Amino acid sequence: MNDADSGFAARMTLPPFFLVPLQPILARIARRIAAENPSMFNRLGPWVGADFIIDPVDLPFALHLRPDWEAPVLRAVARRVLPDHVAHISGRFLDLLELVDADLDGDALFFSRALVISGNTEAVVSLRNALDDIDGSIAERVAGMFGAPGRMALSALRRAGERARSREARA
Repeated sequence: MNDADSGFAARMTLPPFFLVPLQPILARIARRIAAENPSMFNRLGPWVGADFIIDPVDLPFALHLRPDWEAPVLRAVARRVLPDHVAHISGRFLDLLELVDADLDGDALFFSRALVISGNTEAVVSLRNALDDIDGSIAERVAGMFGAPGRMALSALRRAGERARSREARA
């Protein structure tokens, strides 16, 4: 990951009230994924209820994830006030999106430094294994929660990712 990738968005600080509109959407996503995939919590082992930071470096906020069957948490947080966490995973948003759906190889992203992991790597591997247990595309399920606009947004994001990879391959 180079400085241009993380540039402005990573340095931008949003007042907490700008994140408020995202919270109910993210909470709904976490509850739905947890309810539809209860077996994924078996793969988390001791990391059920642990706090993770998912940091899309090209967005002006990070995500706080707590995979917990009874009270799942997914919320937007300002980078300057991150909650305590067992692991911090950062990369470009489109890479993280494709990583969630296993469309990209996490090891390749990690070794190319497009994905940065700090904290407990065992917890991250357990989280990855739990996500791998989910049948189908998580991104498509989330997009489907929001009907046609959600599916169109996902399609646009995927096209943007393809264009970015194409530019990088030519560079």
